[in-house]
Amino acid sequence: MTGTIVNDGKYSKYEIARMIGSRSLQISMGAPLLVNMSDKDLESVNFNVREIAKKEFSIGVLPITVKRPLPRHTKKHA
Repeated sequence: MTGTIVNDGKYSKYEIARMIGSRSLQISMGAPLLVNMSDKDLESVNFNVREIAKKEFSIGVLPITVKRPLPRHTKKHA
């Protein structure tokens, strides 16, 4: 699953990078995977936690939210 990530315009490229990086760290520290991947799938991505996190992002199961600061100290959740 190497290559570009499909973005529907909901997140900026910086937000995507932060979410994938954070999830990659969680996986490397032993967090359970949120997608079902066979041994063959894991071998195809060389057990790369970043590729696993990208797959989770593309499916839409990342347990991470984005808080954007707005004027008047309010926040918008994406």
